[in-house]
Amino acid sequence: MIYSASGIRLPCVPSVYRFSQSSFNGARRNISFSLLLKKDQFSRKIFAQKSSYDSDSSSLTVAASKKVLVPGGQGDGSSSLTDQLESPSTISDDPQVIHDVESEKMQDDEKVEVEEQESVPSVLPNNDEEACAKEPSVPLNRKVSTKKSEAKPRSIPPPGAGQKIYEIDPTLLGFREHIDYRYAQYRRIREEIDKYEGGLEVFSRGYEKLGFTRSKTGITYREWAPGAKSAALIGDFNNWNPNADIMNQNEFGVWEIFLPNNADGSPAIPHGSRVKICMDTPSGIKDSIPAWIKFSVQAPGEIPYNGIYYDPPEKEKYIFKHPQPKRPKSLRIYESHVGMSSTEPIINTYANFRDNVLPRIKRLGYNAVQIMAIQEHSYYASFGYHVTNFFAPSSRFGTPDDLKSLIDRAHELGLLVLMDIVHSHASNNVLDGLNMFDGTDAHYFHSGSKGHHWMWDSRLFNYGSWEVLRFLLSNARWWLEEYKFDGFRFDGVTSMMYTHHGLQVAFTGNYTEYFGYATDVEAVIYLMLVNDMIHGLYPEAVTIGEDVSGMPTFCLPVQDGGVGFDYRLHMAVADKWIELLKKRDEDWKVGDIIHTLTNRRWLEKCVAYAESHDQALVGDKTIAFWLMDKDMYEFMALDRPSTPLIDRGIALHKMIRLITMGLGGEGYLNFMGNEFGHPEWIDFPRGDQQLPNGSVIPGNNYSYDKCRRRFDLGDADYLRYHGMQEFDQAMQHLEAKYGFMTSEHQFISRKDEGDRMIVFERGNLVFVFNFHWNNSYFNYRVGCLKPGKYKIVLDSDDPLFGGFKRLNHNAEYFSTEGWYDDRPRSFLVYAPSRTAVVYALVEDDEPKAVGKSETVEEAAEPVEESEALDI
Repeated sequence: MIYSASGIRLPCVPSVYRFSQSSFNGARRNISFSLLLKKDQFSRKIFAQKSSYDSDSSSLTVAASKKVLVPGGQGDGSSSLTDQLESPSTISDDPQVIHDVESEKMQDDEKVEVEEQESVPSVLPNNDEEACAKEPSVPLNRKVSTKKSEAKPRSIPPPGAGQKIYEIDPTLLGFREHIDYRYAQYRRIREEIDKYEGGLEVFSRGYEKLGFTRSKTGITYREWAPGAKSAALIGDFNNWNPNADIMNQNEFGVWEIFLPNNADGSPAIPHGSRVKICMDTPSGIKDSIPAWIKFSVQAPGEIPYNGIYYDPPEKEKYIFKHPQPKRPKSLRIYESHVGMSSTEPIINTYANFRDNVLPRIKRLGYNAVQIMAIQEHSYYASFGYHVTNFFAPSSRFGTPDDLKSLIDRAHELGLLVLMDIVHSHASNNVLDGLNMFDGTDAHYFHSGSKGHHWMWDSRLFNYGSWEVLRFLLSNARWWLEEYKFDGFRFDGVTSMMYTHHGLQVAFTGNYTEYFGYATDVEAVIYLMLVNDMIHGLYPEAVTIGEDVSGMPTFCLPVQDGGVGFDYRLHMAVADKWIELLKKRDEDWKVGDIIHTLTNRRWLEKCVAYAESHDQALVGDKTIAFWLMDKDMYEFMALDRPSTPLIDRGIALHKMIRLITMGLGGEGYLNFMGNEFGHPEWIDFPRGDQQLPNGSVIPGNNYSYDKCRRRFDLGDADYLRYHGMQEFDQAMQHLEAKYGFMTSEHQFISRKDEGDRMIVFERGNLVFVFNFHWNNSYFNYRVGCLKPGKYKIVLDSDDPLFGGFKRLNHNAEYFSTEGWYDDRPRSFLVYAPSRTAVVYALVEDDEPKAVGKSETVEEAAEPVEESEALDI
């Protein structure tokens, strides 16, 4: 089935394929190109004067560098910083002198003077057509306006001293040499951007100059491709004639063409037209999708994608109607994937997700939705992590305006919309993506093995390249500015920050693992820059980093010396649950659970989760499936007898989610469907895959049966899934009411290995977990801080949640004075086996002192022992 929107044909179910890197006609050359060098000029030293994509500022020419290695800074005095550097920094001490690290000597006769051009920016070709394009241009999808005053003034605060991190963590002083070097490099780049680009605010608007921009008189297309020998813009508009619209290249490797409007005033390229850039490269002739393309589509029956000139008429452009919500104090994130969000085995759409899934997320009590696979990716089964077109929303789900409508609806519901952004690597697809874009191996990426991720089979960005910084910073801003996303979850940050990419490395917490030769300083600096830009221009935006290493300072402000993220994903928690679920209940250690949940750095916030999309993929199993396995297929109906495996699984599933939210961090994340214990894994449609060694990985005959979410199971009140979903909803609403995840008061008063009991306080709530598989405890004393009356506000044993109703919810619990478990007061409870109960202080009532026997009689009405099921 084909969807049609604004003259664009969208395939409903594109074919699944993947291209590995391939060569084109002609000999391959592995050349490390200096940024924006003159064509065929590989100088040893470049003096940069005024040069930019903007006539008001200057641009710095930067050479690609080897990785900067910094000593671990153990303070033994055995080596100096200068001695340990493999090569100079990408950006030199002298802002106008750029060193090519491949040369050991600089020759005076190898200087290249970059002359200042007064009439047009020096990185743009000085041709006659440019004269008519001097009028302000705008990126596609944006309203044309020549009034600069209409833009809201924005600024990014200058770098701070970067020293506060040592006050927060004095043990970092032992690694000060490395950390101060890192911050000095960050400051220097900020200064260079200020000097030569007009500041980070201007630098991050690369989409207003590169790619397609439109003015009143026509369309300008610019592309940075220094390796190309010639280039032409081709597409439907000129019958794909490579000789019709030849592009000109300036001395910095930027190709450009201006297409004046037609005689009737219409644009030379109609909206919805297919476009590509045809280049003669060192690897041969190739057609590429423009790197800054805003939309790309796979035509029915075709394998390659085509870039789409997306510039709908004003009356067809989506106009946002609702303001973006303020950032909530507690983040409760619903992780989702648009394509697989239907109950039917199809690729779902932005429109259906907007109308059917967003209201569900709101009803469940989440306040943020995190959407995966937004950036266009040719291979659907990559889950969106092999990006081919970084500025284009995936066409599988609809048009860019459909995505805007989805986000606007989420804002109307009060939901933040976070994007799962991929800047850690890129697809190795040479037909549709950035790989070998200009025919060279070292364009956007490192050359050779350094530019290839051996496990992910993808390309790795060169974060030391000026134009890569422009591309990625502008990309992050584009999604915030154009689509009104409220922030990002940055994927694969651990891979970025270390030269070993976190592979086959067990992080122990030793600081030498973070501040030494294995650290990719250039990548860390990029993360500091992008966080600086995001938080400076969009103060309400949220940034979350996927880091498993535990990098110190990761979630501290950049101006204080940190990397700048708001949250780190607490990835160790999910791994711990899977580890425990492979063991017998008798082998669980409650102290081990507590340690994993609370093992996070002071003042660095975490988003905790029991399971994300990673645990739901084929090759792994969800928590529910680990717990209940095949019994889920036959014993989840309420009109059929349960089994011990089902009873145990449902009870522990609820407890695991609640204790993760209660202790794991300042935010919580759930992958869609896991709130009700989705019975099946995720398996994207795929065919058989033959490995280089000749073995074959069987596919699933391109089936979508496992690439969907069975929300109908959670909604069916005759199934046990419904009770698990109701518990998740109650859990989210409890946090919304009490805000316990961000409460400053947290105290763990009991972790009893014998009783398998965990008791802790968050805010005015007391959480009581009994992980024992058999024992229920009557008259169990739990400590508390504040005096007064407590009542049950959440009980996992409630029949609504699939429990056995072993507690009386009308009972009142009164504290008694006296130290117990390091708490000044305590009260008595009944703690049934495999239950989690939350007690809240009733602050409106006067405290009532009661005796022990009185508390027991009023507080609990336990069932007879024969009725206390061993679940």
